[in-house]
Amino acid sequence: MSVASETATAQDLERELEQEHRLVEEAQQGNLDAMRPILERYAAPLYSTVILPRLGDAVSAEEVLRDTLATAVEKIRRFTWQGKSIYPWLRQIAINKVYDVHRQSKRSRRLADAMVHEVAVESDPASHADAQLIADQERRAHRDRIDQTMARLADRYRTAIELRLVQELPREDCAQRLGVTIGTFDVLLFRAVRAFRKHFAGEA
Repeated sequence: MSVASETATAQDLERELEQEHRLVEEAQQGNLDAMRPILERYAAPLYSTVILPRLGDAVSAEEVLRDTLATAVEKIRRFTWQGKSIYPWLRQIAINKVYDVHRQSKRSRRLADAMVHEVAVESDPASHADAQLIADQERRAHRDRIDQTMARLADRYRTAIELRLVQELPREDCAQRLGVTIGTFDVLLFRAVRAFRKHFAGEA
């Protein structure tokens, strides 16, 4: 590479960094839409090089990516610009989210193992029909709880969950239907899921 090419590349990187700094400042001043170009730029590398390799599951990785982007928007005022890209900060958020998934998965496996052990100890073939009936009743009750929880959510929260998690529409389509930017939709979905979990846990 020639000296001129190296100089041009360095200048391009410097301009990109200046633009990123300006967008971060705008977001920290309240214009959260300014985060959109940053998140769109770094979403792919976060997904492919940070999240997916650590989870190995595309569905879980996509959910972690959504949570990562939403958290970044929500906490942007806490970010301190130090003359370098925001990417390391985003990467750390993503890694923390991945660790949360692994910790939750371990707790779930321990609970599942405990339940299997309990069934093995307390059940016998003669009680299988009763156990099946109880399981069916619990599944119906679980679905009822989900419906009741969804009904308690604000309309926009309920719509966001239905579009993205039930109908599995692309983020772009969900944002368009709600009349918001993709960045705003990610935040909306994050808050909707958080509200759902809070209400659902309260119903238990």
